[in-house]
Amino acid sequence: MQPMKLYFDVRDIFRAPRLALSGKKIILFVQANLLGYFAYWIFNYLGAMVNGMSFSDAWSIYGLYPCLLGIESLSLLSYALFWIGIVFWFYAISLGSTAVSRVTYRQLKGDEFYSRSDACSYVKKHWHPIIFSSISLALILVFLFVIAGIIGLIGKIPYLGEFLFVLPYLLYFFGSVFTIYTGIVFLVSLVYTPSIVATYEEDTMGTIWHNFSITWGQPWRMIAYHFVLLPILVIGGYLLSHFWISSYELINNVLGHDWFMGTKLMKIVGWASQAVHPEALCSLIGNSCSLCSVCSSGCLSCGSILSANAVNLTGTEQVTALIMAIFLFLIMVSAVSYAMSIFAVGETLMFIIFKNRTDNDNILEKNDEDDNDDVLTNEEFIKDIDENIDSDNNDKEN
Repeated sequence: MQPMKLYFDVRDIFRAPRLALSGKKIILFVQANLLGYFAYWIFNYLGAMVNGMSFSDAWSIYGLYPCLLGIESLSLLSYALFWIGIVFWFYAISLGSTAVSRVTYRQLKGDEFYSRSDACSYVKKHWHPIIFSSISLALILVFLFVIAGIIGLIGKIPYLGEFLFVLPYLLYFFGSVFTIYTGIVFLVSLVYTPSIVATYEEDTMGTIWHNFSITWGQPWRMIAYHFVLLPILVIGGYLLSHFWISSYELINNVLGHDWFMGTKLMKIVGWASQAVHPEALCSLIGNSCSLCSVCSSGCLSCGSILSANAVNLTGTEQVTALIMAIFLFLIMVSAVSYAMSIFAVGETLMFIIFKNRTDNDNILEKNDEDDNDDVLTNEEFIKDIDENIDSDNNDKEN
């Protein structure tokens, strides 16, 4: 098993789309997205009902894509439920990203047979630093702001407070610098923690240390590499989405001909695409972000098959349209998951490059726990062979 040869510079980032185009990596992200989306959907609808909206009214407004931030006079509990759903989805994606990074790392080491189940087992064993690293950094920031608040209260003491504020001012200043730096590291940890845990098998403290290390040692390379990775991600995601849409339209154009299913197909697929690709959501995405306008136009083209009688379905057509909507939703999630896979693979390559540049450490050459398990398995196999040979020899002597 020979590791893949890397340049350990920006040229390696261009491998991300090819390495990310893997069924097991995309499926890992599909699983993570579905888990996170389901929790987000539940919490949003709970928040809507807590805010006094019935489920039927919420469904008629939001459908598959609820977002409570658009509601006026949103209650504090509903607001909290919305953000709980966001956080749950984020950490589901982080766990999926760790699994994809682990598969990528093993692939770069030459292990092409590292499976999804192996990656999931690894994540179950190492999930603590994935979640608690960012939480620990957030608590450090909260602690620093609490200290700042206490200092502000001390400064209000008559006569003495002014001196207690001014005399240790330099200490406050460098404490403020450290707070800003910690805030930057917190943002970096949200991106790099999955790659660190997947490649270095670190605990929470080790993961935090690596985040501080790469933020201090490789800031400009980190920024420059993302200027390369993000356009690659957009192009790769657009190409796969366009390929998916072309396949979708080919089916509709062929089977939707009058010689075949005709109007029946238009009604079934029209209802399904209306449910999965609502024009209001796509228009909102396109209008809010110019970078998403291309994706929005592609998303809107999915609804071009809608016909005026798309809602006039028979009982069996309604059931098949629902099944079709599930398939279309999974196809859409797979396109998003491929873009996420590119990002996760790119971040893994970046961290490997950073460790080589900073510490002259090629982590592809070091043994990890999976290598040790393989070695142990081989040793046990050889031991079993020796025991069998000894047993055969004893039988012959007897």
